[in-house]
Amino acid sequence: SRLLSQFFFADERVTRVVAEINGLDAELDPQQYLVLLNQLHLSQAHLLAILERIMEECIPTQRHSRDYLVKFPEELLVDNLGNHMLFAAECLLAGTFPEVEEADRAQLRPQARNLLCSLELVRTVLREQSLSQPNSYPEPVRAVLVQFDRLFAEFELSYVSSLVAVKSPEEIYRQQEIIVLFCETVERALRLGYLTQEMIDGYEPLLMFTIPRLAIISGLLIYPEGPLSLERSPEEMSRVFSPFYNLLKKIRELLRVLSVEELCLLERSLCTAE
Repeated sequence: SRLLSQFFFADERVTRVVAEINGLDAELDPQQYLVLLNQLHLSQAHLLAILERIMEECIPTQRHSRDYLVKFPEELLVDNLGNHMLFAAECLLAGTFPEVEEADRAQLRPQARNLLCSLELVRTVLREQSLSQPNSYPEPVRAVLVQFDRLFAEFELSYVSSLVAVKSPEEIYRQQEIIVLFCETVERALRLGYLTQEMIDGYEPLLMFTIPRLAIISGLLIYPEGPLSLERSPEEMSRVFSPFYNLLKKIRELLRVLSVEELCLLERSLCTAE
């Protein structure tokens, strides 16, 4: 049940699969080669998962910040992202990564080399620790883990930035503005009786249409300085709304001529119409 013991056996598994791959002629037995590659992928993912738990237990207050993850496209934020990073580092050192531009490869190779060397050091140190004192993490062990955590984060940010356009601070702030607008819209709708807490707790499908519709009205009339502010240029708005800038202006003009009773009736109808 001890993490270091789990790490020892997971590390043994990775070592065994790597040895099998190195002893196999891929051209003579390509099917077995693919089977072993898949086993390596799974065993490395298991090893990293245990290492992550060890770092959370051993150096929880010394972890390198992962705030940069909010800049990544959502489709990249998968559970096995760490395993992809190791695979990318290995490919960069082997010179088999055409997806990355040559200028970026030149910058990433030293980072990849440092990361993989640090991982090997972590594996060696933790193996030795698991055999000697599996219940403790002395300072040299913690220092090695802190260094690996930092190098991993630095490589992850650099590598992803070389492949995709990461979000700017301005884009992140605009996203947060939209989140706030939707939260305030839901709070207001609950207060006015447009929605019920049971609908939200039960994930009522109609809410997927109702909340955005109410948010447009809230953003144009109730919170006019928020993400739907038409005092901004389209370029300054979130990409969610900027394509509809002119349409939003027309909607705002129509909403402004409604009385309080008419606005209430409109919002209630938006909560039921499909």
